[in-house]
Amino acid sequence: QSEAVKSVPKTFPALMRAQKVQGRASKVGFDWDTAQEAAVKLTEERDELFAAVASSDKQAAIEEAGDLLFAAVNVIRKCGIDSEEALGLATDKFIDRFTKVEKQVEADGKQMTDLPLAELDKYWDAVKADDHA
Repeated sequence: QSEAVKSVPKTFPALMRAQKVQGRASKVGFDWDTAQEAAVKLTEERDELFAAVASSDKQAAIEEAGDLLFAAVNVIRKCGIDSEEALGLATDKFIDRFTKVEKQVEADGKQMTDLPLAELDKYWDAVKADDHA
């Protein structure tokens, strides 16, 4: 069974590789039944990441960040969604909204670097609301 997961090429993009490894492990029953069950690990891994960051242990933080991403891919896979596609779309959406925020800030005669995050977040919320309108 371990040969099946080991044989997923390391040259694959990380999200794709994680999803394929998880899928192969699932074929032998090593899997959660539902996305909701898998999602419990997200909180656990998030907390472990924050603990590692608080301890200033860079290597532990990197490992825990990877665990958090791996757990997120697992939840996404359990939902029947391709994680590479989902992240690609989310990144494109972020770029589009960020660009709109920047243009609106400039239209208001301001500079993004001069504004606190709370004010930038108001611009973000307005752009997001327009996207959903």
